[in-house]
Amino acid sequence: MLTFDTTFCSQFSKGVYTIMGLYDRKTVNMLMSFCGSLHVCFITPSFPVQTNNQFVLQLRPQLQEPLMALLEHFKWKRFVYMYSSDSGLTVLQRILDTAAERSWQVTSANLDTMTEKTFIKLLADLDYKEDFHIIIDCELERLNNILNLVKVPFILSLYFAQGFLDLNVTEFQKLAPNVTGFQLVNRTCPAVEKINEDWMGFDSKDLKLTRKRLKYTGALTYDGVNVMVKAFQNLRRQRIDISRRGNAGECLANPPAPWGQGIDIQRALQLVRLEGLTGHVEFNERGHRTNYTLTVMELSHMGPRKIGFWNEKRGYVHTPVSRLPTEELVNLLNKTYIVTTILEAPYMMLKKNHEQFTGNDKYEGYCAELASEIAKHVGFTYRLELVGDGKYGSRDPETKQWNGMVGELVYGKADMAVAPLTITLVREQDIDFTKPFMSLGISIMIKKPTKSKPGVFSFLDPLAYEIWMCIVFAYIGVSVVLFLVSRFSPYEWQGEESDEEDETKDKEAPEHTNDFGIFNSLWFSLGAFMQQGCDISPRSLSGRIVGGVWWFFTLIIISSYTANLAAFLTVERMVSPIESAEDLAKQTEIAYGTLEGGSTKDFFKRSKIAVFEKMWSYMRSADPSVFVKSTNEGVIRVRKSKGKYAYLLESSMNEYIEQRKPCDTMKVGGNLDSKGYGVATPKASPNYGVTEKTGV
Repeated sequence: MLTFDTTFCSQFSKGVYTIMGLYDRKTVNMLMSFCGSLHVCFITPSFPVQTNNQFVLQLRPQLQEPLMALLEHFKWKRFVYMYSSDSGLTVLQRILDTAAERSWQVTSANLDTMTEKTFIKLLADLDYKEDFHIIIDCELERLNNILNLVKVPFILSLYFAQGFLDLNVTEFQKLAPNVTGFQLVNRTCPAVEKINEDWMGFDSKDLKLTRKRLKYTGALTYDGVNVMVKAFQNLRRQRIDISRRGNAGECLANPPAPWGQGIDIQRALQLVRLEGLTGHVEFNERGHRTNYTLTVMELSHMGPRKIGFWNEKRGYVHTPVSRLPTEELVNLLNKTYIVTTILEAPYMMLKKNHEQFTGNDKYEGYCAELASEIAKHVGFTYRLELVGDGKYGSRDPETKQWNGMVGELVYGKADMAVAPLTITLVREQDIDFTKPFMSLGISIMIKKPTKSKPGVFSFLDPLAYEIWMCIVFAYIGVSVVLFLVSRFSPYEWQGEESDEEDETKDKEAPEHTNDFGIFNSLWFSLGAFMQQGCDISPRSLSGRIVGGVWWFFTLIIISSYTANLAAFLTVERMVSPIESAEDLAKQTEIAYGTLEGGSTKDFFKRSKIAVFEKMWSYMRSADPSVFVKSTNEGVIRVRKSKGKYAYLLESSMNEYIEQRKPCDTMKVGGNLDSKGYGVATPKASPNYGVTEKTGV
C-alpha cells in the first residue's frame, strides 16, 4: 500500500498544478507540511482546521462563530457537546474557552470512543439528569446513524451540521424533537435547482445507478472545481507562465525544492470571487472561507423550515416563522373542535357546583386552562367532552384496536386531546403529539407509614443488634480472661489466719484463697460496665491491665450510648418498607400495580430492563389483579391496604396527591423513567399545526 508521502509526491512529479481531495486528523499535519514546503495548493471540502498555511484552501466554512452566536441567542448556560475527533476539537476548544469566561456548564463526549450501546446509555443518563441541550458535531453519515438510534421521545435542542436538509429525519420527526441546525446550500436558488436536476438525472454507465440529490459535500466539491477553473482562466488571461519544467521531480529532495510558480497559482485561487452552490465563495489570506452566509433551520411538524441566518457582518438574525395560511384560519373560525379529555385531578376536574354550569364552564384544572389558552391564542371554538370509556388509550393485542382518548382521535370522534396524555412511541405511530407541556416520570406511591413511638425495649435502639451482641461476648470474654490471669498470678492468692491459738493448727500450713472466681469475675466486669464499681479489685499487674482496658472500653460505649439515648426516645421516626423499584421487585409481601390501559402499564410490558421485566411478570400473574381502572381507585386501594399495596403512576400526580388531605400517601424513590405530556391530534391533521403555533 502506498504511503501518503509517496502518493503526494507521485502526483507532484506528474506535473499537476493543484490538488483537490480529502484529509483526516492523521494526515492533515503531513499535508500542511508538503503543501507549504513545495508550494502546491490543496483544495479540500474536508472539515476546516486552524492553520496559516495559505496553500491549503478550505471550502467548508468554520462554524465556531455561528455556533457561539446561536448559543447567545438561545441563552444556554448548560449543555452537552458531542463531537468527532476529526472535526470537533477546534470547536470544543472555543466552547471551553468561552465557558470559562461566562461560567457555562459544558459536558463533552467524544463520539469516536462510543459504541451503539454506550451512546444509548449516554442518552438515557442525559435524559435522567435532564440535560436536554445537546450539540452534535460530526459528519452526515454518523449523524444519520445517531438519529436512527433515538427511538424514544427525547428532547434534543440542537444538531450541529452544515447539511441540515441532507439529514434523514423521516422516522425521527415522529418523535417531535426540538432540533436546530445549519444549512449551507440554498436549495430554493434556481441555479442550485438546475444543477440538482442535472445531477439526479445523470445515469452512470458503469454503475447503472441513478444519482441521488447532491449533498452539501458534493456541492462544496463542485464549487472547488469552479474555483480552480476561474483561477486558471485569470492566469491565462494575464499571460502568467505556470509551466512545470525543471523541478517536477524534486519532491523528496533535502531540503525540498518549492515550485516557483506555486505562489502565482495560490494568489490566483485566493483572489477568486464567485457565487456557487454553497453561496458566496471567497477566501482570506489564510485560505479560509469568508463573507459566507449560513441558514439556520429547525425541524417542525411539517418538516425543516428556516428560522434565521448568520453572516459575519450581522451575526445571527432571527426571522419570524410564517403563521397559518389564510384558508386554515378561515376553517378554524367556522368550526367547533371536539376536545376529548379525562377527569384526572388536578388536570381536569368538575367544579363543585358544576350542575349550575353548561359546556366548558363545568370544568377546571390545568388542562382546562391550557385548552382555553390555546383557543384564545389561535382563535378557534372548542367543546370539551369526557372520553367515553374513561381510559387514556392502549391498543388491544388481539384486535389491534385503540381505546380511550387515543381511540377517539384515531377513529375521528375527536379533533384534539388535551389531557395528561403521555407521549409514547407506540401512540405516535397512529396520532401526532405536540412538544411536551410537562416533563415527568413513573414513580411509586405507598401508604405513609405510621410514626413509631418508644416501646418497652426502646432503650436498645441507640445501638445496633450486632453491637449489643459484641458487648455481651466482650463482657463474657473479659470476665474469663480476668479469671484465668488471677488463677495464674501468685499476687491474687492470700492465706487465711485462724483467731484460735491452737498449737496443733499452728503446725499446719495456712489455707490460700483467690477472690476472682468465675462469679466474682463476672460481677467485677458487670460493675465496671455499669460504672458502679465493686468491693474487690485485682492486685496483680496482669489483672489490673485487663481491668483497665475494660474500664476504657466501657467508658467509650456508655458515653456513646447516653449521647444518643435521649434522641431515640424523643424523636418519632417513620420507617418506610420500600425505597426503590428494586425493593418492590425482590419481595412479594407488598403488592403493586398500575393503571389498566395506560402508558405506565405499556412501559413495564415493553421494558427490557431486568428489574422491570421481573415486576411485569409479577403484575401480570398476580391474583387478585393488581391493575386498577382509574387513578382514584388506585389511590383508594393504597390508603385501604394498610401498607400492603403500592401504586405506580406519574410523578406529577403522585406529588399532587401526597400534598392533598388526608396526606396519608407518599412518594418513595426516584422516577423510573422520563417522559412528557403532550397535546394530541389525529395523524397528519392540520390541527397539529394549530397546537404547534401556540408553542405548546
